[in-house]
Amino acid sequence: MSILLTEKAAGEIKTIITGQSLPTETRLRVGVKGGGCSGFTYMLDLVEDGPGEEDQEMESQGVKIVVDQRSLLYLEGTEIDYKSGIMGSGFVFKNPNATSSCGCGSSFNA
Repeated sequence: MSILLTEKAAGEIKTIITGQSLPTETRLRVGVKGGGCSGFTYMLDLVEDGPGEEDQEMESQGVKIVVDQRSLLYLEGTEIDYKSGIMGSGFVFKNPNATSSCGCGSSFNA
């Protein structure tokens, strides 16, 4: 297993990369950090540098993803989707490792 992007999420990431004129080797860095109302907060960032010594690199829907080993323990099998609607738009995490999450979906407990 790994971290998966839906077609819609991958399309949004590719649009951002193109819109900001970022290099084609730009990667999506996914991680978690302590905080938020449920214990951990998801992090997404676009980075131009390659994976570090403690990182694992994977690819989903044509997007290269980099995640550090500690975060991967909490994110293994996570699907990242992109939703847009009247109440706003953003990336949504479907994390099978989360035992609970906050109402906004930006933090979780494992």
